[in-house]
Amino acid sequence: DERTVLDSPQLQRLRHIHQLALTYLVYPGATHRRFEHSLGVMELATRVFDVITTPPIHEKIRDIIPSEGKKRYWRRVLRMAALCHDIGHLPFSHAAEKELLPEGWDHERLTKEIIRSYEMKRQTWEQLEVPVKIEDIIKVALGPKGAKELIFNEWETILSEIITGDTFGVDRMDYLLRDSLHAGVAYGKFDHYRLIDTLRILPKGGGEDDSDEPTLGLDYGGVQSAEALLWARYFMFSQVYFHPVRRIYDIHLKDFLQKWLGNGKFSTETQVHLGMTDVEVLAGLRKANSDKDHPAHVYAKRIIERDHFKLLYSRNPNDQDINLTAGAAIYEATCKKYGPDSVRCDEYNPKDESKYFPVICKDSRVLQSVELSDTLLKVPVVKSNFVFIDRELQPKALKWLEENRSEIIKPKEETEE
Repeated sequence: DERTVLDSPQLQRLRHIHQLALTYLVYPGATHRRFEHSLGVMELATRVFDVITTPPIHEKIRDIIPSEGKKRYWRRVLRMAALCHDIGHLPFSHAAEKELLPEGWDHERLTKEIIRSYEMKRQTWEQLEVPVKIEDIIKVALGPKGAKELIFNEWETILSEIITGDTFGVDRMDYLLRDSLHAGVAYGKFDHYRLIDTLRILPKGGGEDDSDEPTLGLDYGGVQSAEALLWARYFMFSQVYFHPVRRIYDIHLKDFLQKWLGNGKFSTETQVHLGMTDVEVLAGLRKANSDKDHPAHVYAKRIIERDHFKLLYSRNPNDQDINLTAGAAIYEATCKKYGPDSVRCDEYNPKDESKYFPVICKDSRVLQSVELSDTLLKVPVVKSNFVFIDRELQPKALKWLEENRSEIIKPKEETEE
C-alpha cells in the first residue's frame, strides 16, 4: 500500500522540486529534492510514533492511546500522511509562495485539494488493500492549522504534531539534518536519535491546576538534545536559509515568475499544478535569458548569469536601538534615490514559541522546559532585514548610505520636530 502511494504521480512529482529553491547557486551541493525529504519524514515519524505509544506513558495520557488494532491503523495513516505532507508545494518550494498564489491559497491548501482529488482517490486511495480514510490522511499531514475546517480529537492532534509540530515536528528535524548534509555545513546537526528516544506525550500545562491538554514533550534526559535542536535551527536559519545571496535569488525568481506566468499567479487547478515543476521553470528561465525581447528577460538574466543584486544593508542592532523600522526607512530612502526597479528588500520577523514544552522530571513532576534550561531562553529568535541594490549602483550607494545613514534612520517623530 505504501508503494502504491509512493509510486503515485502526485508524489513522484516531488523528485523535480528542489528542497531549497535556488540555494544550490550559493551552496552547490544543495540540489536535494522534496521527494527524499518526504521519505525521511516518514522514517522519523514512525520512530516517534513507536516511542510515544510505548510505556512509560503518563497517567493523564493513557486514555487517549487507542487499542492495538487502532494503533496499527493510525501508524499506517501517519506514514502515508508523512509521504504526502508536501505534495502541494510549488516549483522551487517556498520561494515567493505568498505572492504567486491567489488570496487564501498556500501549499497546505493545495496539498489538501490534491489528496482529496478525484485522480488521487481513483488511482491511489481506492487501490489500497487496507483502506484508509482520506480525511485522516489530511488531518495528520496538515494539522489543525492547515486543515482548519476539520474537527480534531486529542489523539489526531498529537499525530499531526509528530509531523507539523513547531518544536518536535519531524518535518523540521528532517530538513535541518538533510539541508545541512547537502549544503555541506555542520550547523544543522543534533542527536535526533537521543531526542526521539526521550519524547513523551505529556500534559501541556505541567502543574495540578494547569492544562491537561496532551502535547509532545520530553523526558528530562532529552533536554540537552532539544537545546541542540533549537540551536541547530537558529544557526541554519542565520547561516544558510537567510544567506543574503540565497534570499536575493528568491526575490529574482519571484520577479521572473510574476512576468513569466500568464496572469502572474500559479494555477490552483489540481492537474495544472501537478504539471508544473522546477523543470518547466528552468526551461522558461533559459529561454527568457536568451531572448532580449522577452518580458522576463532581465529577471532571468539575473539568475542564469548570476547577475544578482548586491547587499546594501543588513539588520543592525545599533540601528534598531535608534529606530525599530530602520530597514524600512533605508529601503524607502534608497528607492527614492535610485528608483524602485533598482532596489529590493527582504524582511523576516517570526514569532518563535518553540522553546516552550513540557518535561517530565525524575520525581514525576511535569515542568515547563524554560524552568529547567537557561540555555533555551538564550536561543535568539531569527530575524533578518536586507536591502539589495543593482550591483552597478552598489559602490556609490554604499558611500551615499554611509554619509546619510543617521539622517535616514532617524525616527519620523524626531524628523517632524
